[in-house]
Amino acid sequence: MKKDLSVKDIVAIGIGAAVFVILFRFIAIPSGMPNTELQVAYGFLALMGALFGPIPAALIGFIGHTIKDFTTYGTPWWSWIICSGLIGAIFGFIGKRFKLEEGIFTKKDMIYFNIGQILANAFVWGLVAPTLDVIIYAEPASKVYTQGVIGLISNSISAGVVGTLLMIAYASSRTKKGTLSKD
Repeated sequence: MKKDLSVKDIVAIGIGAAVFVILFRFIAIPSGMPNTELQVAYGFLALMGALFGPIPAALIGFIGHTIKDFTTYGTPWWSWIICSGLIGAIFGFIGKRFKLEEGIFTKKDMIYFNIGQILANAFVWGLVAPTLDVIIYAEPASKVYTQGVIGLISNSISAGVVGTLLMIAYASSRTKKGTLSKD
């Protein structure tokens, strides 16, 4: 396992965080529950996790969510920011087995990814985020666990649909090994 971040990783973190902020801030579908939306940014974060691994994806989610909160609300909501970093890290661990750079993203990979991301979203948004809300902010449990369930559903849809499509598109843009021939 590599210990240091490469220049490629650092650039990916900077650009990824910027794209995450833009998607998070401007391309969100309201859920009907205050402060809870369907965020396409998590589908993008899943792709970044698969391409760059857990640490860059965690930093993309953490930095991107922090900037979004500061620019939208003026103050960060740390419990959910931490969870954006956590879900990025988990996406990175899930995506380590994929061979997107080699042009491979099979149906088996899609199933593995979607089972993994649903379980990850259930853990992060259904359990960790609301628990941190209660511990850090003394929020009413019934409110934040309801938000958490909505977050887990909406983020599972985002990661499942947007993330899967982005991984398919990325893999199909890569040349598969052995497909080039000399004329």
